[in-house]
Amino acid sequence: DVQKQASTKSKNLVDALKKLGIDDKQIKTTAYNVYPEYNYESGTPRITGYKVSSSYEVTVKDFDKVNDVLVEAVNAGAKVVGNISFEVNDESEKKLLDEAREEAVKEAKEKAQSLAKAAGVSLGKILNISESQHAPEIVPIALREAGVGGTEPQPEITPGETEISVVVSISFEIR
Repeated sequence: DVQKQASTKSKNLVDALKKLGIDDKQIKTTAYNVYPEYNYESGTPRITGYKVSSSYEVTVKDFDKVNDVLVEAVNAGAKVVGNISFEVNDESEKKLLDEAREEAVKEAKEKAQSLAKAAGVSLGKILNISESQHAPEIVPIALREAGVGGTEPQPEITPGETEISVVVSISFEIR
């Protein structure tokens, strides 16, 4: 039975991921499809069997495990591995945003002081501060049905760089 085979492959995949330290909460089924296969040779389509496909979303928090996860997924029977993306986790993003804010405010004050000096005025108190931030850029990478596994070399997955930036506008009273 095709559903039994798919269930076995899915269990093997999840078990392999768990052995790598991936928690149940980090493995999510995103699609499960059963569809017929047809034979068109007799002129009239005839169902000859069924296929099952399932898709998973796996969150890997330890970047050093990414290559192992990909290899084990293919070894466990995954036919297609793709839509790999990298994101900054919430804690790191908050810390980086705080640092970017501090730097942006410092630079805005320095620029305002320079402009005030050039104009022959001095700065008073801050009247308004506003911020706009640019979300971290997610870097997508795709790895499609390659001969990954066994004694084959592991895929080389690199995250590239993620940029976090903050733009600060400060209005000063001029004296």
